[in-house]
Amino acid sequence: MNNSVKRAHNFNAGPAALPLAVLKKAQAELLDFNDTGMSIMEHSHRGNAYEIVHNRAIELLKELLSIPEGYEVLFLQGGASLQFSMVPMNFLPANKKAGYVMTGVWSEKAYAEAEKLGEVFVAATAKEGNYCQIPALKEINYDADTAYLHVTSNNTIYGTEWHAFPNTEAVPLIADMSSDILSCPIDVSKFALIYAGAQKNIGPSGVTVVIIRRDFLEQAKKNGPTMLQYATFAKNNSLYNTPPTFGIYMMKLVLEWMKAEGGLLGIYKRNQEKAALIYDTIDASNGFYKGHAQLSARSLMNVTFRLADENLEKKFLEQAKQAGFVGLNGHRLVGGCRASIYNAVPYDSCQALRDYMLAFQKENS
Repeated sequence: MNNSVKRAHNFNAGPAALPLAVLKKAQAELLDFNDTGMSIMEHSHRGNAYEIVHNRAIELLKELLSIPEGYEVLFLQGGASLQFSMVPMNFLPANKKAGYVMTGVWSEKAYAEAEKLGEVFVAATAKEGNYCQIPALKEINYDADTAYLHVTSNNTIYGTEWHAFPNTEAVPLIADMSSDILSCPIDVSKFALIYAGAQKNIGPSGVTVVIIRRDFLEQAKKNGPTMLQYATFAKNNSLYNTPPTFGIYMMKLVLEWMKAEGGLLGIYKRNQEKAALIYDTIDASNGFYKGHAQLSARSLMNVTFRLADENLEKKFLEQAKQAGFVGLNGHRLVGGCRASIYNAVPYDSCQALRDYMLAFQKENS
């Protein structure tokens, strides 16, 4: 891959853009990893060459997220969708109920899976208004005996994001952070468990990161299938069976890239700048572009917006595709437009989208 390679403006919602520097590094090492004469994909997950990669990925996650002592970092498979089941299988006992805050399709799916395994309730919902906001913290209702409270930190389909999390005290707080993990600083100590599919911000598809507090892990039920118990992975450094080794290797490269880019604060600053380019264009368009999310709930990762009518949207998306923009269609459930501007989406791509939006408005007003 040379420096003149043509790259699309990739706004896919996931799998999403990866840093060009990471792709080049992986390309250079693909056939011969560290002079071993083998690709990392060919190394045994029990061997030293891979073990170094595996442990370094864990170290970098702990460093970048400032994960406190007393937490385990696990690498699982099955995506966030499997976590929808694993969480209640491990932490929803027969004599308790779990609370779910409904902020979009993925929280609905998490609730539906948990409902199959135990008693659950809606602690708060933003469904009225088609999920254009995040419930206020004072609107979240649960009691001290709640098994856990589950939130979805960023809602890719609707373009909303939590900017402050509830202080649940003794009630364990669990978050699906699949689409905004490592996009901004968070206080990990607020959470008993965080899970995230890697394919939006921290690597290719196939790896699921779980960050779990050890004292919470000790409360997990012990009678579930071996491969669906968090303890299985915690006891074996996520090496109980063969992990997705290439995905973890790629994740390590992405985490190294993030560190070199200024760590989480540097990434967060750039994410704010990228989002401002597009949101400011929407806000200054006098209604030509209409954002879906309320101002206080806007996502840094997924900018969702509509145009005046479906024909104009269709024209906008067709011409955007011709101009080299990929992935701007809104989710099939809501339509419209969506720009997913995850960590690896370059500032230049967001600037190009801003310029295209301005030009399109000028030509069609």
